[in-house]
Amino acid sequence: MESTLPFGSWPSPLTASDVTAASARFDGARFVGDEIWWAQGVPEEAGRTAVRRRLPGGGVEDVLPAPWSARSRVHEYGGAAWAVSGDGVLYFVDGADQRVRSLRPGEQPVTLTPPVDGAAYGGLSWQHGRLLAIREQHTSGRAAERAIVEIALDGTGPTELVGGSDFLAQPALSPDGTRLAWVAWDHPAMPWDRTVLRVGGIEDGAVASWTEITDGSGAALQPTWSDDDTVLYTDDRSGRWNLRRHRFGAPPSDEPLAPADADTGGALWVLGTRWYAPLADGRIVAVRTDGADEVVVLDPADGSARRLDVDATAYTSVEDVAGTRVLLITAGRSATLGVWEIDVDDPASAHAVAGAAPAAPPGWVPTARAVTVTGPHGEVHAFAYPPTNPDVTAPEDELPPYLVWVHGGPTSHVGPSASAKAAYFTSRGIGVLDVNYGGSTGYGRAYRERLRGQWGVVEVDDVVASASGLATAGLADPARLAIEGGSAGGWTVLAALVGSDVFSAGISRYGVGDARALAADTHDFEARYLDGLIGPLPEAEQIYIDRSPLSRPEGFRVPLLILQGAEDRVVPPAQAEAIRDALRTRGVPHSYVLYEGEGHGFRGRDTAIHALESELAFLGRVFGFETPDVPPLELSIGMLRVVTGPVGREIVNEGDMGPHTSRDLAVVVSREPIRPLFARAGSAPWERLLRENGFTEVTAADLPAGTGTERYFVLPPVLDGA
Repeated sequence: MESTLPFGSWPSPLTASDVTAASARFDGARFVGDEIWWAQGVPEEAGRTAVRRRLPGGGVEDVLPAPWSARSRVHEYGGAAWAVSGDGVLYFVDGADQRVRSLRPGEQPVTLTPPVDGAAYGGLSWQHGRLLAIREQHTSGRAAERAIVEIALDGTGPTELVGGSDFLAQPALSPDGTRLAWVAWDHPAMPWDRTVLRVGGIEDGAVASWTEITDGSGAALQPTWSDDDTVLYTDDRSGRWNLRRHRFGAPPSDEPLAPADADTGGALWVLGTRWYAPLADGRIVAVRTDGADEVVVLDPADGSARRLDVDATAYTSVEDVAGTRVLLITAGRSATLGVWEIDVDDPASAHAVAGAAPAAPPGWVPTARAVTVTGPHGEVHAFAYPPTNPDVTAPEDELPPYLVWVHGGPTSHVGPSASAKAAYFTSRGIGVLDVNYGGSTGYGRAYRERLRGQWGVVEVDDVVASASGLATAGLADPARLAIEGGSAGGWTVLAALVGSDVFSAGISRYGVGDARALAADTHDFEARYLDGLIGPLPEAEQIYIDRSPLSRPEGFRVPLLILQGAEDRVVPPAQAEAIRDALRTRGVPHSYVLYEGEGHGFRGRDTAIHALESELAFLGRVFGFETPDVPPLELSIGMLRVVTGPVGREIVNEGDMGPHTSRDLAVVVSREPIRPLFARAGSAPWERLLRENGFTEVTAADLPAGTGTERYFVLPPVLDGA
C-alpha cells in the first residue's frame, strides 16, 4: 500500500554509494583478437583509470593493475591515454609522470619516453603497426608546444611527425603509411569553432608539406581513411556536423555522405572521441544527435541511413569495429553509461560488456521527458526527470521541489538517459531538470553560437526560463527551485543566483566566480576560450567585470553549497574561497567543502559519496524536509555569531554593516543582507540559529515606532526593556 508523504522526505533504497558504483567513467574500448579491452575509472582506488579485458570465457581481469593509472593531462582533460597492438601489448600514459609505457599482460611496464619536465602525452592510437600520440611540451608559463609524434617501441623516444599549430588532434595514417591526416586549430578558436583538416605526405619519417582539405569555415573532426586515396571526416560547414568523403585524384572530389539535420560530431574536450567508424564492407556506423543520440548505419553506395534499434541515447561514441561488430560507449533510457557490443546486422543481440548498471531497481528509474520552452533568445531544450517512487505519493495539494542541473563546458551536451544520480533525488521526491541551454552542442551550430559573446547572459536566461516554465506549468514548486552546476555550470549557478530571484538555493561544484581570474589562471587549452564567450582582453575587460558574479556580491541572497577540489588547476580553489568570503561578508548561509587530492571533477569514491550526501542534506536543510539517511550539513551564517553579553545571549553582526548587537537587532534584520532571507526558502537557517539560541519572534507592534514591518527576533530581556 502506498504511503502519502511530503516531497523530499520519501524513503529511498538508493544510497550515495550505490550512485557512485553505478556511475562508471570510461576512456575507450577496443577489440583485441577474441577479447574486448577498455579503460575504466576505479573510484575505490583513488579514482585511478584501469585498463581491463573481458576474456573469451567471459571473465574480466585488469591488464593495468594498481597502482598504475592510464591518464593523460594533454589539454588538461586528456583522453585516449592508452592504445593496444593487435598482439595484445598495452601502451599507456602513466598518470603520475605523463610518460608512455608498454606492458605485456603479466609483465612489468617498460618506459618508452624520456623524462622531460613539462612534457605530457595523450591521444594514443595504434595504426598499421605504429604508435602515434599528441605530445604537449610546456616551455614557460602556461604556453605549450604541441606536435604529433611517433613513439619508438624500442624505447629510443618519440619522433616528431608534424607540428605547426597551437593545437593538433586525431592523427590518421593512410593504410599504406604514406599520408597523415589530422585536424588543427590556433588560438583563439576552440575545436568546435573553427578547425582545418590537413593531409600531408610522409617523407623520411616526417610530414614534409601538407594540403588543407577544408577552409576553416567549419569545425572539421575525426579524419579516417577508407582506402589509400580516400579520407572520411565530419564537418559542420552546413550548420550540422555531417559526414563527408574526400577523394584524392585528378581532380580531387569532396562530397557529403547521407546529410541529415542532426550532428555526427561534438565538442572535442577529450582526445580520442569518435563519432563514426567505417565497416569492412564500405558501410559506416555513426552517431547522430538531435537532442538525443541515435546509432545509424550509412551506406555510401546509395546514400541510405538505417537506424539501429539499440538503447543508445546519450554520450555515445563509436569506439571500434570488427567485421559487423561494433563497440559503443553509451548510456540509454534503461541503463547507465557502459561499454556495449552490437552487431549492425543483428542489433537485437546487443549486450553490455562493462558498466551499464541499472540506475535503480525496477520502478524507481524516472523516465526522461524532453522539455522545450521559449526564452528571451529562442527555444530552450531540457530533459525533465519527475519524482518517481513506487511506494509513496505526495499530498494532492503539494508541488515537488526541483533541482535544475547546468552542464559544464559551457560547450557541451546532456542527453536523456537512466541516471543513478537523478534517481537518487527523484526517488526521494525531488525532481531534476537537466538543461541544454543556448551554447550546447547537439542542436546545430546556430544553437551553439547563441552563446558567442553572451556567456553570463544567454545561458542564465535559458536556465531561468526552463525552471520558470516548469513552475508555470504546475509541475514544480516555484518556492523550492534549486540550481546546481560544475565548472562553467557553476558560473551559471552563481550568475543565476545574483541575477535572478527564481532559485531558492544553489550548489556550485568548482564554479567560476571571476571571469578575469579564470582568463588569467586557466590552462593553455582554454586560455582564449573566453575571447569567444565574452570578448578579447583587454578590450572587453569591463564586460568581464560586469558579468562576473563576484562583482555583484549584493546579489547573493540565498543559501549556497560550494564543493571544490584542492588540486584543481582549471578553476583553482582561490575562486571558490572568494565566493565563500563574499557569502560570509553578506551573512548568507553557506557551506564550503574542500576535497584534498581532488582536481577539476571528482574521481575518488569517498569524495563522490560525501559530495552527493552533502547535496541532499543541503537541500533538506534549506527546503525544510528531513534527510535522516545522510549526515547533517552545517551551514555557516556569515559574520553573525551568538555571544554572551550584558543582557544575556546576544547576536553580534560583524559583517559589512559594522558591529551590531541584539539591542539593535530590529534594525539589523530589516536591512540588507539579512532581509531577503526571510522572503526566500522559509528563512529556515536564520530561524534555526535564532530560536536555538533563546530568541523569541515578535511583531512590529511590539517594537519601538519606525522599526518597520519585517519579522524580528529579540531576546526577552531586550523586549522587556523596550
